[in-house]
Amino acid sequence: MTADIKINKVLLPLSWLYGLGVWFRNKLFDCGLFSGEEFSVPVISVGNIAVGGTGKTPHTEYLIRLLSPKIKIAVLSRGYRRKTSGFVLADENSDSSTIGDEPFQIYRKFPEILVAVDANRRRGITNLLALPQDKRPDVILLDDAFQHRYVKPSLSILLIDSNRLLYEDKLLPAGRLREPAKNKSRAEIIIVTKCPEEFKPIDYRVIGKNLDLYPYQSLFFTSFRYGGLTPVFSYGRVNNNPKSLDDIKLRTISVLLLAGIASPQGLIKELNKYSKHVDTLIYPDHHAFSNGDLTEIKQKFDALSGENKIIITTEKDAVRLMDCPNISESVKKALYYLPVEVIFKQEQEYMFKQKIENHVGNIKTNGIMA
Repeated sequence: MTADIKINKVLLPLSWLYGLGVWFRNKLFDCGLFSGEEFSVPVISVGNIAVGGTGKTPHTEYLIRLLSPKIKIAVLSRGYRRKTSGFVLADENSDSSTIGDEPFQIYRKFPEILVAVDANRRRGITNLLALPQDKRPDVILLDDAFQHRYVKPSLSILLIDSNRLLYEDKLLPAGRLREPAKNKSRAEIIIVTKCPEEFKPIDYRVIGKNLDLYPYQSLFFTSFRYGGLTPVFSYGRVNNNPKSLDDIKLRTISVLLLAGIASPQGLIKELNKYSKHVDTLIYPDHHAFSNGDLTEIKQKFDALSGENKIIITTEKDAVRLMDCPNISESVKKALYYLPVEVIFKQEQEYMFKQKIENHVGNIKTNGIMA
């Protein structure tokens, strides 16, 4: 049902020591020696319990689309690998180097909302709530904050990759878990992401049973839907450029996949449905592209066979590539990104929307934490 999970058994003793440290830290919060701060506005955390990509940004974008037409939204992230420090509120001068690639991706897509970064989430929320009344957010979405316990969110959403389920994994460094799987109990909503099309009803039931959730927890399943091919650099385009993955299949276009994300396997699998000629250049997650990388990309692209060929990258990689001044013209003209959107499985979308809207509405009405 799921991909084989590799556990480095040699490192299991180190995982035990790591787990002891995590247990001690969490115990300090649980017994009140360390405390998480609550706030008067809804604070919704979207996080995971394992390292690697679970789809936090697409799910955060889903929440933005759901809530932003009605209320003022702010997204607060750590801003991983940015070149700035402290609290930064995104503006027209921001780029991936000042606020991080994922926050900048969100800022470009949703310029009407507030996007801020701060490694200290408590300070970040305080700064957002100190903004003038006309700018102050009604709801704050916390990106990747499940382990940031100095903030007590009003609602915690935990994402789990269907290809690496918690009950099949181990703690770092033998596995990929940041903390024991039982700590999923801190989340009110669990979403199993990246569910493949071949999942049958029995697969969903088995996962639900093995997760062994509490009555107060709700379980949802999602997958990704890929959007149209979008030029990273908009100049020089003509009407016969590919606009969808179906165009690639129809016109037998060769593809170079360029990705610096944690889990590119799903995208590779998807592209193989449309092209028999998919070559790959895979970099580490949040990779900062160097001039040497740009040379490698051009050489790899030039080596692709045939005249019909393009480069496809992820939306997160695209915002970093936009900041690279030395990309060759031939690569710029061939470079597209493939956006993704979240799709709920098993007709669960209405129930999820109701939970989010009711949660936000209850707190706004009562003026206290629900």
